[in-house]
Amino acid sequence: MIIICNFAVMEKEEKYKLLTAQVKSLIQGETDTVSVMANISAAIHEEMGFFWTGFYVVKEKENGEGKELRLGPFQGSVACMHIPFGRGVCGTAWQRQKTIIVPDVEEFPGHIACSSLSRSEIVVPVFNESNEVVAVLDIDSRDLNTFDEIDKKWLEEIVKLLTK
Repeated sequence: MIIICNFAVMEKEEKYKLLTAQVKSLIQGETDTVSVMANISAAIHEEMGFFWTGFYVVKEKENGEGKELRLGPFQGSVACMHIPFGRGVCGTAWQRQKTIIVPDVEEFPGHIACSSLSRSEIVVPVFNESNEVVAVLDIDSRDLNTFDEIDKKWLEEIVKLLTK
């Protein structure tokens, strides 16, 4: 039996339910974090149609003086490669250790504009088993007010799959 789903007419919640199941199946048994992040980025980007979808990973600075977020696997246009702790939406989500939804990036203090086409954003921290932020999932939209509590709920569920 073949079931065909038209994501264009589904409610957001239903799209996320199917996406989460797809991601679980896609990464089951995989141990390479970069590969898993790459496929999660691609799945979210393709199914949800966002402007930019990707990960920034917490890494030691090359000069050895602390840590920063470094560009990881993503889908979309070119992006910032280094983000300091507490700067921009990504650095702030890392610092606060919580998801941040930004309806209008122009109104976010210290927003780092990697692309002038980005209008709204959601950033979801990725935690390890010790409850430390090891990465963030960053998603941008070309439209204002794209993200809400439904996105937050499901994207937080998806990033939890990285530590299972």
